[in-house]
Amino acid sequence: MLDLWHTGIVTKLVDETHNTRRFWIQVPDMDRFDFKPGQFVTLDLPIHEKKNKRWRSYSIASHPDGSNVFELVIVLLEGGLGSTYLFNEIKVGSELLLRGPQGIFVLPEPLDRELFLICTGTGIAPFRSMAHYIQLHGIPHAPIHLIFGVRYQHDLLYAAEMEQLSASLPNFNYIPTLSREENWTGKKGYVHSVYEELLQNDKRPAHFFLCGWKAMIDEAKHRIQALGYDRHDIHQELYG
Repeated sequence: MLDLWHTGIVTKLVDETHNTRRFWIQVPDMDRFDFKPGQFVTLDLPIHEKKNKRWRSYSIASHPDGSNVFELVIVLLEGGLGSTYLFNEIKVGSELLLRGPQGIFVLPEPLDRELFLICTGTGIAPFRSMAHYIQLHGIPHAPIHLIFGVRYQHDLLYAAEMEQLSASLPNFNYIPTLSREENWTGKKGYVHSVYEELLQNDKRPAHFFLCGWKAMIDEAKHRIQALGYDRHDIHQELYG
């Protein structure tokens, strides 16, 4: 399946924040688009002559629901050929050539260790998929901490949804962390201080899943290992 390209049809578009958009895509030639939470799809966009310069990969933001529709959440990057094309040219009814699902950034089995899901920006996408999947299937799990870092409150993706999950899914802690918002009563600064504070007096068994830009991931790996964890405890999905 990995080498097969499918034609997807965009069925719905919603602007989630000032610079992010949600894309719902149906794959008509499949009865079900089956994937594991955390996996991604690759789009082949008409933005370059060379194949490898046309391909853009995005984590699936929805959870597998037995249908042939999935959701992506995409940020408009300044000067980004792929995101500029998707924001300017793609409408409801547009076709997208896609391949997938792919990737090994998936939940461990069983979920018997504490789980730290650490992300910035649209890096929340695979974790949203994982959290809904865990809730929907009633999967037993150790405490889960979703640590989501952005600059301002208006940058928080799926904020109301994550608050609802935090209230309804036992042992699921949603921790939005803002680096530049002045009138914010929650966690301030960067994501690293949050997991370090949670673990400062108790190095307990844990998995760390990191999703976002390279600088955040590199720093997180360094800090997590400095806490005494092994690199095999760390799983990453790099954006950009």
